[in-house]
Amino acid sequence: MITITGKPVCSGIAFGPVFVFSREESTIKRHHIESSDDEIARFESARQQTISELGMLYDKALAEVGEANAMIFQIHQMMLDDLDYIESIKNIITDQLINAETAVAQTCDNFVQMFRAMDDPYMRERSADVKDVSERLIKILSGKDKDGLVTDEPVIIISDDLAPSETVQFDKSKILAFVTEGGSTNSHTSILARMMNIPAMIGAKGVLSADANGKNAIVDGFTGTIYIDPDEATINEMTKKKEEIDKQNKLLQQLKGRESVTKDGQKIELCANIGSVLDVGNVLKNDAEGIGLFRSEFLYLESNDYPSEDVQFAAYKDVLSKMVNKRVIVRTLDIGADKQVDYFNMPKEENPAMGIRAIRICLQRPDIFKTQLRALYRASVFGKLAIMFPMIASEWEIVKILEIIDEVKAELDSEGIAYSKNVELGCMIETPAAAVISDILSKHLDFFSIGTNDLTQYTLAADRQNPDIGKFCDTHHVAILRLINMIVQNAHKNGTWVGICGELGADLELTEAFLAIGVDELSVTPSAILPIRKKVIETNVSEIKESVLDKYLN
Repeated sequence: MITITGKPVCSGIAFGPVFVFSREESTIKRHHIESSDDEIARFESARQQTISELGMLYDKALAEVGEANAMIFQIHQMMLDDLDYIESIKNIITDQLINAETAVAQTCDNFVQMFRAMDDPYMRERSADVKDVSERLIKILSGKDKDGLVTDEPVIIISDDLAPSETVQFDKSKILAFVTEGGSTNSHTSILARMMNIPAMIGAKGVLSADANGKNAIVDGFTGTIYIDPDEATINEMTKKKEEIDKQNKLLQQLKGRESVTKDGQKIELCANIGSVLDVGNVLKNDAEGIGLFRSEFLYLESNDYPSEDVQFAAYKDVLSKMVNKRVIVRTLDIGADKQVDYFNMPKEENPAMGIRAIRICLQRPDIFKTQLRALYRASVFGKLAIMFPMIASEWEIVKILEIIDEVKAELDSEGIAYSKNVELGCMIETPAAAVISDILSKHLDFFSIGTNDLTQYTLAADRQNPDIGKFCDTHHVAILRLINMIVQNAHKNGTWVGICGELGADLELTEAFLAIGVDELSVTPSAILPIRKKVIETNVSEIKESVLDKYLN
C-alpha cells in the first residue's frame, strides 16, 4: 500500500480505480509566414471559435455548479477580448512574421510571468487562467481536439493540475474524486470540486510517480490522503468511516429544506460562520439559512498590503451572489489581539486583547474603514447584506460609525453608484459594557450578535488563549447566561433581534436554554447546523422553559 498526503479541498471518501489524466503537450513549431494579414485573420477566426466554446462551457457549468462558479468562463471570454492580450499577439505576428501559435505562446508566457509576480494571491492565481485560455486557443489553431476523460467506469482522477475548463468538461457521473500534485485551495478547480461535492485533495507530491493508473485507491477528502492499493485494515477502517458519513448525509437529506421550528412553533434561524469565500459551498451543502458571521479579516490576513476597494467588493459580491438572497452578515475587520497584520504597523501592546483592535482601529483610521464600507455597500445590490461592527463598548462608537456610513452613502450617491437601501446594521456584543448598555445600543441598530468567546473572556477575566486556564474559563457560567438573557430582553424591547455567533452557539447542551431565553438566531460552523436543527425540531419550549431558565439563570 502506498499512502500519500496532501491538502484537503473537499470532504468525502471515494473508493475506486485510478485514472491518470495527462494532456497531450502541444508542440509549437515556430515558422516564418508570408502574410501577416492572413495570419492575423487565422488568429481572429480561432479566437472567435474559442469564445464560442467557452460560452458552451459556461452553459454546462451554470447547470452543474451555479452562476457564481460558471462566471470563470465569462472571465476567460473577457480575457480573449482584452486589448493588451490581442495587440500583443498581433504585434508579434506582424513584427516577427511568425505563426499565430508561436505568437500566442509568447504572449501567454509574458502574461503568466506578469501575474505570478504580483503580490495579491488572487491575482497570482489568474496566471492559471491565462494559461488555460491560451492553450485552448493554441489547440484550435493547431487543429487538435481538447483532451478529455476517456473511461467507461467512475474513476479517481489523478493529475499534475486541472484547469477549470478541464474540470467542467468531465462527465461528473464518471468522477469519484480529484487528486492533484499541484494546485491551491484558492484555485477555481478547488472551488468547482467543492461545488460539485466531489472529494478532492491537492499537493499530493509523488502521486504521479506512484504508477497508480488502473490500480484501486481510496481518497479521504477529510484528511487529504490517498491510499493506493490499500490493505484490508485500511479498507475496513475507511469503509466504516464512509458508512458513518453516509448516515450523516442521510440525516442531511431528511432535514434539508425544513424550517428550524420547535414543536410549539418557535422559530430560530440557523446560520453559518465562514472565514473566506471558499467556505460558501459548505454553507449551502449543510442547508444554512444564511451566513451569520463572515469574518472579513481574511482579506487582510492573506494580503501583503491593504486590500483595495475592488478586491473587497469582488469577495463580498461573490458571497452575496452565491447565497441567493439569504442574509449575509459581514463583520467589519477585526484585526488586533491574536490576529496581527504586519503592514498595519500596530504598536506593540502589553495587553493587545484590550488594546487597539477591531472597531477601535476603524475609528482611528477612517480611511481603511471607509474603503471597506464602500466595497460592502457597492456589493449590497447583489444580495441581502447586513453589516456588523465588532468590539463595541460605548454608544458614541455607534453614533460615529453611523456618521461615517452616511458619508460613504453620500459619496456613492454623488458618484452615481447604486447600493441597497435595506442594509441591516448591527454590532457584536462581546464586551460586558456592551451587554450592560444593550438597551441603549439597540435604539440605534437592527440586530445584535453575541460573540460568546470574547464575552466569556472579558466577563470572567480569563484569557481564552491560555491553555492552563481550564475550569476558570467556564463557558456555562451563570454570569454569561444571565448576560445573554439580559441582552435579549433589552433588544426585544426596541424591536432588535439577537443572534449568537460564538462557539457557545453550537453547544447542544445549551440549545434549549437559548430557545427558552428567546434567542432569534444561532450562527455556527456549517457542520453543526443539522444537529442543532434536529434538537430544535424535537424541542417543545413551553414545556421546558421554566425548568431550563431555573437551571441556567438561578
